[in-house]
Amino acid sequence: MKKDIQNRTDIVRLVNAFYEKIKTDNVIGFLFNEVAQINWETHLPKMYDFWENVLFFTGNFDGNPMQKHKELHSKCPLSHAHFEHWNIVFRQTVDELFEGEKAEEIKMRAKNISDVIMYKTIN
Repeated sequence: MKKDIQNRTDIVRLVNAFYEKIKTDNVIGFLFNEVAQINWETHLPKMYDFWENVLFFTGNFDGNPMQKHKELHSKCPLSHAHFEHWNIVFRQTVDELFEGEKAEEIKMRAKNISDVIMYKTIN
């Protein structure tokens, strides 16, 4: 039986596993690697803070995801398919590692955040 997401250590595990997939993903990996040219050493800690805040309301995230996605969209048009694929990989990663109330919550919140960013970015 898998455990539920309980703390920052679990968030770090999830985020690292997710982005290891994304780095080599055939559908959206190029957006991170070539278009955005993500510096993973600085990006990953921001994502730990972001998801920890989303799930546990820590208040430790300082950033503007909407602006970052708009900037990315201006460099390379994002599509509904890009967002949907991101969600599929995220859900799969959560399901591989965790189960429980917080695992379900992070998948729901990720989908909701993605939907808002997608709507405000590409529509």
